[in-house]
Amino acid sequence: MTSHPSRGALNPYAGMQEKPGFVLTSTDIQDGEPLPAETYGEGAGGANLSPQLSWSGFPSETKSFVVTCFDPDAPTGSGFWHWAVANIPASVTDLVAGAGAAGGALLPAGAITLPNEMREPAFTGAAPPAGTGVHHYWFVVHALNVERVDIDEHATPAVLGFMMREAVVARAIIVATGEFNGAA
Repeated sequence: MTSHPSRGALNPYAGMQEKPGFVLTSTDIQDGEPLPAETYGEGAGGANLSPQLSWSGFPSETKSFVVTCFDPDAPTGSGFWHWAVANIPASVTDLVAGAGAAGGALLPAGAITLPNEMREPAFTGAAPPAGTGVHHYWFVVHALNVERVDIDEHATPAVLGFMMREAVVARAIIVATGEFNGAA
């Protein structure tokens, strides 16, 4: 199920149709644990390095994946999209650390990275402002029953969420935490 212990965070999937879960693991981040320094933004003392992710146990009807990272706790009124990669082939079940780098050289052929909130088609690391408390970073792998989402490469991650909503058959989630000076 997509329900997830919120640990005080807003659940960005609470208003959506529940979907079965599958297994998402990482050598770099752990569910409920603080992000490592390198996953913070450069301006926050990190390296903007997307974490390694691996997934398994997804439904047999899966034809592609979408990977996203969202912070619902950002003081914006609409959260903050850190990363969105669409059209990952169903044969790919992991992304190496740094796969979110600009240019997408470490992504599988055919995958596209949409612009994050900084308007960059890349992963942008955590950088919670002072006084905003603990933020929750939702790293989600969405299993889709279509081979690709027909979306403009300049579209926002929110548009991607709308475009893929009927195709999602399952979600795997890791929620890591971060806070101001967390990379120090």
